[in-house]
Amino acid sequence: MTTTLPASHAFDRAIALQPLATNLFSGATSDDYQNMVGPFGGVTAATLLNAVLQHPERIGEPVSLTINFAGPVQPGAFEIEATPLRTNRSTQHWLLLQRQGGEVVTSGTAFFATRRETWSEQQESMPAAPAADSLPQQIRQERSWFQHYDFRYVTGLFHPKEQIKEGREGTESLLWARDNPPRPLDFASLTALGDVFAPRIFHRRQRFTPAGTVSLTHYFHADAAHLAASGDRPLLGQARATRMHNNYSDQVAHLWSEDGVLLLTSTQVAYYKE
Repeated sequence: MTTTLPASHAFDRAIALQPLATNLFSGATSDDYQNMVGPFGGVTAATLLNAVLQHPERIGEPVSLTINFAGPVQPGAFEIEATPLRTNRSTQHWLLLQRQGGEVVTSGTAFFATRRETWSEQQESMPAAPAADSLPQQIRQERSWFQHYDFRYVTGLFHPKEQIKEGREGTESLLWARDNPPRPLDFASLTALGDVFAPRIFHRRQRFTPAGTVSLTHYFHADAAHLAASGDRPLLGQARATRMHNNYSDQVAHLWSEDGVLLLTSTQVAYYKE
C-alpha cells in the first residue's frame, strides 16, 4: 500500500490517513475544519470515503455513500475500519466505522462500481445563475471550516443579524462553492462539498437553532472524467427541505459543474432543537 505523502492543501491534510493493519487506518481531526460540535461533517464523510479510496482492495469508483453521525468526534486521533463486505466482478460493498477511545462515533456504508458506457440522460437541469465571479465572496468567521470554502450566493443567504421576520424566507439556497484556495475536484472534495449547506431550519427561521446532520447519503453521478473536466472551478449547489417535523428535517441537494453536468445528489436528515 502506498502511504499518504505530506499535502499542502488544508483539505488533504484534514482527510489524510495512514495504514495501521488490514482494513484499518489512523487519522486525526484538523483544527482547520472545526464546526459547532466536532469537525465539519463533510470532511468527516470525506475522510471515511478516503479510507476506501486508498484501500488496496478497492475496485471502481464511488456510486453511493451513506454516513451516520452516531456521536461527536472529539479533537485528536481516531481510527477508521474499512471492510469490503462483498466484491463482485464490477461492484463492491463496504462497511465503514470510525472509532475514538474504542467507541464508534461514525458509521457508514459505501457502494463502488466499475462504470461501463451505456445510454445516459440527465433529467434535472441546472438552475439559471449568474457566473460565480460576478458575485461577491461571502466571508464568514463563525466556524473555522467556513474559511476553507469560497461561497458565492445567488439566493438564500442566511443573514440572522438582519432580523428578518420569520415566515418571509423559504428553505432553498442556490450558491457557487469550491475549496479555498482552489483545489482540483476529486471524489473526496465532492463528498465534502455535498455537505456545505447550512441546516435548512436556519434559513426557514432566520436564526441559529441547535441543529446537526444525523445521516447523509450521497449519490455520485460523476466519474473521474467529469471530475477532471471540472478542475478547480466552482460548482453550483442547490438545497432545500421538504418537511420539518418534531425535531427532524430532511434536505435534498444537488451539485452541478459549470457546464451543467449534474455531479452529485445528496439527501440527509438533520436534528433540530426548539
